[in-house]
Amino acid sequence: MGASTVLVALAAFFWGLSGGIAAILMDGGWDAFVVSFYRGAIGLLFVLVWLALRSRGSGLGNPRLWFWSAVAGLGVAGNFSFYFLSISEGSVAVAATLMYCAPVFVYLVSFALKLEQPSAGKWGAIVVVMIGIMLLTRVHDIGASGVTAIGVGAGLLSGLSYAVFIFGFKYAAPHGSPQAILAIAFAVLAVTLIGPAGLGQAAEVLQTSDWPLFVTLGVLGAGLSFVLYIIGLNHTAPAVASIVAMVEPVTASLFGVVVLSETLVGAQLVGMALILVTVTALSVRSGGRRPPSVPAVDEGE
Repeated sequence: MGASTVLVALAAFFWGLSGGIAAILMDGGWDAFVVSFYRGAIGLLFVLVWLALRSRGSGLGNPRLWFWSAVAGLGVAGNFSFYFLSISEGSVAVAATLMYCAPVFVYLVSFALKLEQPSAGKWGAIVVVMIGIMLLTRVHDIGASGVTAIGVGAGLLSGLSYAVFIFGFKYAAPHGSPQAILAIAFAVLAVTLIGPAGLGQAAEVLQTSDWPLFVTLGVLGAGLSFVLYIIGLNHTAPAVASIVAMVEPVTASLFGVVVLSETLVGAQLVGMALILVTVTALSVRSGGRRPPSVPAVDEGE
């Protein structure tokens, strides 16, 4: 495994841990929007430093960069918020796996916009993922699974929101550096979530003993992880990156089971396996080119 692949794996590992850390904070009474706001706000501080160090070719004077980066920002704001809401209404394992369905939404949007050619294999894979979702969430007896309907819906919306982030990032990339894109995106996230989070609750975080956990969440879940991911992805084969990305839901699931004492029945484990394997295969078998779930980037000179 090359150094760049290790960076991608490490970023995915940190993202997996962020779900568990968020669950601990929400179990302590913090709102999902407050947790999401701090994750993004601390991430913003990191990428602003990165942008200052790599300011060449930022593209900040290009209106298209700002527009598509803002779209990416709305996507990542929705991704963080819906993911944490899903965790609070269910479990880390289920929420993380549902979010991992993001490439499916990317393909569906690509089909609708005629950016991707549909095929029997792709539709078959999507159907398998849907079956996996039904097994994972136990839709026939959703109360028994410990996951509410809101949790299931929020988990799927977190995946859809991540698809929006992917498209925004993809279309912003030709107009500026990834540092600039992420800086604008996280700034939009902070502005978008400060309202739902509430200034009072956001300020209260700084006066409680939980602030180290918030800092850890922001550093691992948005700041350091996004920097590592962008740098590593630029030198990692798309198929390899797609497979390595599975570290995130696996890490989150293990955190939920081992640390948070969450449980999964046999049918849910089968559903999780169907989703993870099929989504990964769907990304890897993208005609030998970079799958739409993995945007092309260049970390700059």
